[in-house]
Amino acid sequence: MLLKTFGWSFAVTVLGLALAGVLWGWQGLAIVGILSILEISLSFDNAVINAGILRKMNAFWQKIFLTVGIIVAVFGMRLVFPVVIVAITAKIGPIEAVDLAINNKAHYEELVTSAHPAIAAFGGMFLLMIFLDFIFEERDYKWLAWIERPMAKLGKLDTLSIIISLVVLLVSAMTVATDVAHGGGDKSATVLLSGVAGLITYLVVAGISGYFEDKLEDAEEEEGEEGAAAPAKKGTGAAVGLAGKAAFFMFLYLEVIDASFSFDGVISAFAITNDIFEMALGLGIGAMYIRSLTVFLVRKGTLDEYVYLEHGAHYAIGALAVILLITIKYEIPEVVTGLIGVVLIALSYWSSVVKNKREGKPGAEGGARSEVASGV
Repeated sequence: MLLKTFGWSFAVTVLGLALAGVLWGWQGLAIVGILSILEISLSFDNAVINAGILRKMNAFWQKIFLTVGIIVAVFGMRLVFPVVIVAITAKIGPIEAVDLAINNKAHYEELVTSAHPAIAAFGGMFLLMIFLDFIFEERDYKWLAWIERPMAKLGKLDTLSIIISLVVLLVSAMTVATDVAHGGGDKSATVLLSGVAGLITYLVVAGISGYFEDKLEDAEEEEGEEGAAAPAKKGTGAAVGLAGKAAFFMFLYLEVIDASFSFDGVISAFAITNDIFEMALGLGIGAMYIRSLTVFLVRKGTLDEYVYLEHGAHYAIGALAVILLITIKYEIPEVVTGLIGVVLIALSYWSSVVKNKREGKPGAEGGARSEVASGV
């Protein structure tokens, strides 16, 4: 199963490193390898979050996530996105932006770096909403109960996460965004507009995904009742079409989440290289592993077996959101960002193991399947 799930990632790694060696020599090969490791370390929590959503999809959409999704991730976010950002912020045409990226790499890097406040505000707000909506929701399992119990009670106020996010955005725009380290000057208006755009994007995409997911669950319940009375009708009807719509919008939601997670990786990559092709290749290899890891977690039932993993990943998301907003003004080493996520997920994994041992659950796959079947 390991080879089947990670086979494409291994193949892409070999081909990618070989291509880097041919095009840029040993130095280019080393840079691509470092960028791959950087992307994996910064986005491990992304895999856990994605797995929580992807497990609701069928095998077909899991394949779409690994094929079409990786094309969007590599070429869209790691190659096209920085060029688009430069074109918008510098008010130049896309062709001119591409020419700048190829022939004037230093100036291109400078323009991308100057756009960091807008990127950080958008991604920070999107990720903050993911964290807040998680922490304010009532859950069967509570990892840090002393935090999650009162937060779940406060979460009964439907708009609380939006209110908190807007307050955080206002504070960022009035304080952190003033006299920023990236480009200098007052970026308050830019941060406000980008942050609001990130908030709106989350509300639209998550709202549509949630709507179709709820409709799918209702339709499946109705279909189950009809099937009990008339077995011949089971497996037909609205649920099939509705499942396609729900999966499609959840796929879009996954892509936006991946985009938000990739912001810090793209910006951090400029500390290693300003060659967009080395960057796209290295980050693309890392993105492929994150996607394979997502599918692996789904097929192994890991999130059902280790129930606190999602908690750790969401706390890592909250930390990343705060870090992104802080980096509008202050420099934070990439190793700090990566280690926070890894430590939080490692702690949540360890807590899950302790819980399983305490309850007499060895963590076998059969136990994970029984939990899935029981709806836990």
